[in-house]
Amino acid sequence: MSLIEHVVEAQQRGAAARPKVAGFPYLAETLRLAGITRIAVTVPSWTTVLTTAEGSVLQQGSPMTEGTVEVPPFDRDAFLTALRADQAGEMAFPDWMEATWRAGVVWYEVDLDARSCTYRSPTGDSYVEHYTAVEGTVA
Repeated sequence: MSLIEHVVEAQQRGAAARPKVAGFPYLAETLRLAGITRIAVTVPSWTTVLTTAEGSVLQQGSPMTEGTVEVPPFDRDAFLTALRADQAGEMAFPDWMEATWRAGVVWYEVDLDARSCTYRSPTGDSYVEHYTAVEGTVA
């Protein structure tokens, strides 16, 4: 199995195991168990790099912007509102990505071993969230 096939298969297993509410830890644990250690996302371009000991895989989504645009200022409260809505299952992932961008988050990184997500603005603002370990069986 190629590295790309391995990463995509792990993402599919994680998506299937993820409950609608508070589901990210299930997805993250499935990816971690598959050997993925880091996920780096550039929000406006929707570029994702998933890193393993064997190498990295880049996934290019549909960019949210075209041409030259001004980056929204960092709005911690708006970001946290979107994050909590996503965690509560009230927001689809594409809507969360859009709200994250509107709140001035340009990059985020998930450290699957440390179970943390760090969200960053280009001006140096950041927010770190730690998520809980999943107990029991994960796909």
